[in-house]
Amino acid sequence: MTAVDDIDSAIVRELQANARQTNRDLARTVGIAPSTCLERVRLLRERGVITGFHAEVSLTALGREVQALLHVQVRPLNREVIEGFKAYAAGLPEVLSVFVLAGGDDFLVHVAVPGVDGLHAFLMDRFSARREIVGFRSSVIYQHHRNRIIDPGPAENAR
Repeated sequence: MTAVDDIDSAIVRELQANARQTNRDLARTVGIAPSTCLERVRLLRERGVITGFHAEVSLTALGREVQALLHVQVRPLNREVIEGFKAYAAGLPEVLSVFVLAGGDDFLVHVAVPGVDGLHAFLMDRFSARREIVGFRSSVIYQHHRNRIIDPGPAENAR
């Protein structure tokens, strides 16, 4: 993959901060011509650096005040079971993210539900009856913070 230069890094940072800004404003902020900016954004999308533009949604405003991480073990451990459970979990409306893991747990499932009773109902109705699940634990999330802007600079800078 072609490295991301300083201008591309600036474009990616600015779009993560505000993807709704106009190309003209983006170009002015990073110090390049609008036509150059448009071409660079197009190339960043073609190269897969920029994969989409998204709206941030308030879970609280949607009535999903409780978030939890569900640690799940499945058996037998084979591709069919893992892919099947991953697809099942990802298709549930309460699920925000599904992570396939190595180690003691096979999956980490991030959910958002209306309340603690909703979490209990989710676990009982959606997980307890699944034959491949041999165990699960839940951890309620008190606070959640994520970095909204990922530094697109070269990985060598992290060393």
